[in-house]
Amino acid sequence: MNFPTTQDGLYINGEWWAGDQPLRVINPATEALLTTVYGGDEQAVDQALEAATQAFGRWSSTSGAERGALLRRIAVAVRDARGRLMHLQSSNNGKPLFEAAIDVDDVAATFEYYAELAEGLDARQDSPLALPSDDFSARIRREPCGVVGLIVPWNFPMVTTAWKLAPALAAGCCVVLKPSEVTPLPELELASIIAGCGLPDGVFNLVCGTGLAVGAPLASDPRVAKISFTGSNAVGVQVMQRAAETVKGVSLELGGKSSLLVLADADLDLAVELACGGGFFNAGQMCSATSRVLVADELADEFLQRLKARAEAIRVADPFDPDVEMGALVNQAQYQRVLGHIDRGLSAGATLVCGGQRPAHLTRGFFLQPTIFTHVPLDSALWCEEIFGPVLCVRSFSSQAQAIALANDSRFGLVASVVGRDVETAGKVADALQAGLVWINAAQVIFPQTAWGGYKQSSLGRELGPWGLAAFQEIKHVVRAV
Repeated sequence: MNFPTTQDGLYINGEWWAGDQPLRVINPATEALLTTVYGGDEQAVDQALEAATQAFGRWSSTSGAERGALLRRIAVAVRDARGRLMHLQSSNNGKPLFEAAIDVDDVAATFEYYAELAEGLDARQDSPLALPSDDFSARIRREPCGVVGLIVPWNFPMVTTAWKLAPALAAGCCVVLKPSEVTPLPELELASIIAGCGLPDGVFNLVCGTGLAVGAPLASDPRVAKISFTGSNAVGVQVMQRAAETVKGVSLELGGKSSLLVLADADLDLAVELACGGGFFNAGQMCSATSRVLVADELADEFLQRLKARAEAIRVADPFDPDVEMGALVNQAQYQRVLGHIDRGLSAGATLVCGGQRPAHLTRGFFLQPTIFTHVPLDSALWCEEIFGPVLCVRSFSSQAQAIALANDSRFGLVASVVGRDVETAGKVADALQAGLVWINAAQVIFPQTAWGGYKQSSLGRELGPWGLAAFQEIKHVVRAV
C-alpha cells in the first residue's frame, strides 16, 4: 500500500482538512516514515466541539431505530474494507496481520451489537415505574448525556474507538474523537468509512494531535458532558483533574498487572499456550496482559521448561511475514522503555530465563524477543508495574490461598486467568480474584456483550455490554400526580 506524503488529520462538521500540527507516522517494523498527518490544537478542538454542539439537538432527537440502522451500515462498511484496515493496522502499529484481522472483526461486531441495543431503546423509552402510592405515576427516560470526548490509545487502534464510539452514537451523543498521535492511520481510515455512511454533519468529529494540544482542552472544555479515556494511569489522573474543573462525567480504562494462575491439576500444554497468549499477543502491549504467571509448586519446574521452549520458538518477524507470531513494539520510545524495565529487573536481582534482546535476525525495527523472568522481587517494578511489552514474570505458589493473595496484591485489578481441570475449583478461585474479567481455561476472548473494566486503579466505570451504553446516557424520571 502506498501512503500519501501528507494526510489531513481533522474531520470536523462533515469536512476533511489539514491542521497545522505535523505528526510523523513511523512503521515500527522498518523505522521508515509512512506519512505525515497534519493534526490540530485547541482551536481545532473548539471548532469540533462547536460543530458537535450544534448537531446534538438534531441527532439526539432521532429514534433508536434510525441510529441503529446507521450503526449497521458502519459495520457492513468496516467488513467490506477489512483488508485495507488490516494493512493499515499492521503498518502503523506493528502487529501481525492475523492480529489485525481480529481487531477489524471486533470493530464490526461492536458496531453490530450497539446497533441492536439502539434499536431496542425505543420500546424501553418512557417505561413505567411502580410506586408505593396510587396518587402518583412515574416513567423512566434514558437520554443521551450530550457532547462527548473520546480519547483512545495506540495499542488497539479502531478497537478502543469502536468500544466508545458505537455506544456513544447509539445513545444519541455527538462525538469528538482524539486518536493516538502514534497510530492515526487506521483511525483516519475508519473515520473515512464512518463519514461515508450517512451520519449528519457534526455528529462525529475527529481531531488528531498530541495529548497536550488536543486531549487537554477536550477534557477541560465545559461543552463536553462526558470524557471517556483509555490509556496510562498517569495521564488518566490528568484527564480526571481537568474534567473536575467543569464537573463532567468521566470513564477511565487504565492499567493492569494481571495474573495467570496455573493450578496443580492444570493441563500444562494449555497453560503454556495461555501464558504465551496472555503475555506475548500484541507484543505484550495490552492492559490485559497476564504478565504475572503463578504456578503450583508441583508443576513449576516442568511448566517453566515448557514455557521457555515455547517462548524461544515464537517467530518474531515483520507483521507481513506469513509465519510471524509476534510483531514489533509500536515505536522507539516504547522499545526503550521496555528495555529499561528489563535492565532494572536484572539490577534488582531477577533471573532472566530467556529473551530480553533484539532477535539476531532482525537488524532494524522495534523488535524484542519474548522475555521470561523468575525470582523477581515482589517490590520490583518488574512485578508491580505495567511493562507493556513481551515480558513475563513466573513465580510458584504452595497453596491456592497464597496464589490468590499474590494475584490480588496489586493496585490494579483488570483481568485474570485461571487454568485447572477441576472447573468447580477453578471457578472458586476466579470468584476470589479482584478483577473485572476472569477467564477459565480460555484465551483472552472479549465479546461486546461482556463488560470491560476492572477493580481498583484499573478503571472507573465499565465499557461494552449494556453498561457501555449506559455510560453515555442520563436517567430521567418523570413523576406526576394522578
